[in-house]
Amino acid sequence: MIVVGTISLIVAMNLGEDILAPLTLALVTGVVLSPLADFWERHGYSAVWGALIGLVATLVLIGALILAFHPIIAQLVSQAPKVWADMKEVVEGFRGLLRGLSEVTDSVAAAVAPEANAAPVTQVAEDSVALPTVTDALMIAPAILSQVLIFAGALFFFLLTRSEIYDWVSLRLSDRGGRAELAHRLRRADRNVSRYFSTITLINAGLGAITAGVLQVIGVSDAMIWGVIAFIVNFVVYLGPAVYVVTLLFVGVAQFDGALSLAPAASFLVLNTLEGQFVTPALVGRHMSVNPLLVFLSLIFGLWLWGPIGGIVAIPLLLWVLVLNDVIADRSVPDTVPGETT
Repeated sequence: MIVVGTISLIVAMNLGEDILAPLTLALVTGVVLSPLADFWERHGYSAVWGALIGLVATLVLIGALILAFHPIIAQLVSQAPKVWADMKEVVEGFRGLLRGLSEVTDSVAAAVAPEANAAPVTQVAEDSVALPTVTDALMIAPAILSQVLIFAGALFFFLLTRSEIYDWVSLRLSDRGGRAELAHRLRRADRNVSRYFSTITLINAGLGAITAGVLQVIGVSDAMIWGVIAFIVNFVVYLGPAVYVVTLLFVGVAQFDGALSLAPAASFLVLNTLEGQFVTPALVGRHMSVNPLLVFLSLIFGLWLWGPIGGIVAIPLLLWVLVLNDVIADRSVPDTVPGETT
């Protein structure tokens, strides 16, 4: 029954992605912004103002990130022909190598079992990939708008009523003697996740600034924007930096010739390794350690279930659950960053 229930829950979460994904992202964002709500409560201000300021700040940040990504996407699209021209020789070399291996394999197979290889091999034509049109964008716009509204509404009301929600959960899920303890554990989980996220944000901001400076010295155009992207992708442990390195490979091929084309990707790889191996452990510590396999599996599961939103919420949710269940001890500062080593 437990297995059947788990599978049913996963299927329901997958089918309800359009609602559950932005809702979960809003709750995780609310947990990260929980110190803002606590600040307003401690100083006697109305919770409405704290919730409104948190919502507006979040939406402004998302809008700024979208505006920052726009010139990068336009630049990559405009440079795509040059990238393809530079990479074509490499691609053709790999194709020739694979073609030679295929011919050797066919020859060996024909010598071993000639009757099994008498049938002609049919060539499968490659399907062309159609680019999205304006009509496609107009069709998907209502779905995106609805998810934004779900996110904004859930974030505002969670920040507004977070204390009431935790008190209600404590009342329903614990006996009379354990209600205060459960409420304390819920707030403790919020505090640890928020401190973890704040510390990682500062570390990633430093990594993004240094990356922008190094790319500027190398001569990469729009180096500041690439630094912002480095800041963002480093939140998605393992996969984010890996995708960023591959992207910088294409950027290097598009803008430089020879060995210098590898410099942008190599420089970020070195910086990310130093950050993951030395900077993050030194600033965050090692007491709040989480098995890297558990971190990786939760990240993969989140990406598989809800795509990019699942990858964003996977690690904070994992930390929140572990702290809530006393798997991770409560500390005055966050202790370790799970999976940040590379």
